Amino acid sequence: MEPLVPLLIALPLLGAALLMVLQTAFPRSWADGFAITTAGGVAVLGGFFLLETADTPLVYWLGGWTPRDGIAVGIALFVDPFSAGIATLIGLLGTASLIFAWRYFDSVGRMFHALMLVFIAAMVGFCLSGDIFTLFVFFELMSVAAYVLTGYKTEESALDGCLNFAVTNSIGAFFILYGICLLYGRTGALNLAQIGRALGGGPADGLIMIALLLIATGLFAKSALVPFHFWLADAHAVAPTPVCVLFSGVMVELGLYGIARIYWTVFDGPMTGEQAAVRTVLMIAGTVTALTGGMMCLLQRHVKRLLAFSTISHAGVLLIGLALLSPQGSAGASIYLVGHGLVKGALFLCAGILLHRYRDVDEISLRGKGRELPMTGVIVLLAGLALAGLPPFGTLLGKSLIEEAARGHHYGWVSAVLFLSSALTGGAVLRAGGRIFLGWGRTAEEEASGPTEQEKPETKEARRRMHWTMVAPPAMLVAFAALIGLAPNLGEQAMAAVARFHDRSSYAGLTLDGRAPAPAPILLSSRSGSNIGTGLLSAATAVALALFELFRNRLPNRVDKGIRRMLRPAVFVLNGWHSGHVGDYVVWLMIGTTLLGALWLVTVQLI
Repeated sequence: MEPLVPLLIALPLLGAALLMVLQTAFPRSWADGFAITTAGGVAVLGGFFLLETADTPLVYWLGGWTPRDGIAVGIALFVDPFSAGIATLIGLLGTASLIFAWRYFDSVGRMFHALMLVFIAAMVGFCLSGDIFTLFVFFELMSVAAYVLTGYKTEESALDGCLNFAVTNSIGAFFILYGICLLYGRTGALNLAQIGRALGGGPADGLIMIALLLIATGLFAKSALVPFHFWLADAHAVAPTPVCVLFSGVMVELGLYGIARIYWTVFDGPMTGEQAAVRTVLMIAGTVTALTGGMMCLLQRHVKRLLAFSTISHAGVLLIGLALLSPQGSAGASIYLVGHGLVKGALFLCAGILLHRYRDVDEISLRGKGRELPMTGVIVLLAGLALAGLPPFGTLLGKSLIEEAARGHHYGWVSAVLFLSSALTGGAVLRAGGRIFLGWGRTAEEEASGPTEQEKPETKEARRRMHWTMVAPPAMLVAFAALIGLAPNLGEQAMAAVARFHDRSSYAGLTLDGRAPAPAPILLSSRSGSNIGTGLLSAATAVALALFELFRNRLPNRVDKGIRRMLRPAVFVLNGWHSGHVGDYVVWLMIGTTLLGALWLVTVQLI
């Protein structure tokens, strides 16, 4: 099966090249069908490898340059259930977004389809890379494709969002490259397994810690973790809606995957004595991100910005799961990643339906108009409840595993953070859905907040009817998110896969020596029905928060004014930080890097 591994990357790249060569030979419908088929092929291949690597991961050496005496010169592609699962998610979301785009745009150049396929190929390559410099190359290819797709509409606002995205993430890429240079200077190697084996013989010194800090900072920027997150909402607000599906559903999470892969293969050995400090720093970053993103989500009325900030909050939840440095926590994060990606993809497609039908995504101005789209309203309701943690969606299963792992490390307060994040983001989505599809809440005249920025329409005129190719993809994604939560023994299987993912010596033995890894340990979870109760409570809290936001005007005027007065300082500070100026965002990136380094130094000294 190893010869098929490069197809996961080569298939969309060859598809993109073919589209560009034959762009004038066939009509647009052919290009749409070809792109959809190619993305679907990635999803099918990813699912195939997900099943094939359940027992033994696969290593493929490009050009047959296998290592000798533990020294790797060639480039390796490494496929395990963790990377294959994300590749499957990339293919699935890419297929859904391209099906949606088929009847969404009035006209779109062939460059769009080619860029989408290149974007998919780069993300898959990032997942499979076993070489740290190749990983960086795919990171840059992914970023460049994302920049172009963000500014695809070539309007002033789109170019501003593209500029914010490109500048901040390019600085992050320089940090990653500097960290790679330090590792190469110390070890003379670029293969992840070889670097990990070279560094595993002793404790971490200053150079190794700085390399970890630089690489983590660059990937934090891609993951939109606070305070590296400012670019995300600007990019999502202006990027074409089908592109946002991939941005929010999987691209942001790939930064966290990169952190996990590099840490467990390269830094786990030398950082063994500093695990408590690593755990503390990542837990703080994850908690701040989860709560800040949730609060900003609740303050939005522009639907695509609202969804973007919810992604930031959920990135914090994922980081908390990874920060526990345990198979159970990472397994919970992996399941939550897939569940969140499917649900968020569905929500962005629903936002696209609103923009297509009404040429607007402002929840105030859309009040009540969504009654004409009952199917879309049902999807938004289910997706909002899924973000809130309602069973049986996969988000609840992932969150439950993270909470259980946190209790095992005496971080019982993590449950409260995850509960608040779910309630805030789910409540914000349900509030928008209640206002748009049910006509609840204040009218535009009654709303005290000022006008929001207007989303530029992506079609020439409003459409009276929605084609089935636009409604079916979000419905399909929500259904898959529910099926994940119903899959038997998924938690135990994920923990076994992640236990092998964390096993640095087995990874190095398979990659460098061709030695088959030992059977994955069978880890059992003690999850009980109480998690279902927690999920129901979290969903109920989100519904209550949404209803409170919608009907707050029915409170006594003195109470309503008191609430507004109490929240005004926090709202002023949070909105003031998000200025939209790229210079401010670069400053925040530098501040975040400094704070991360200072927090690390303080934590190492105290623990």
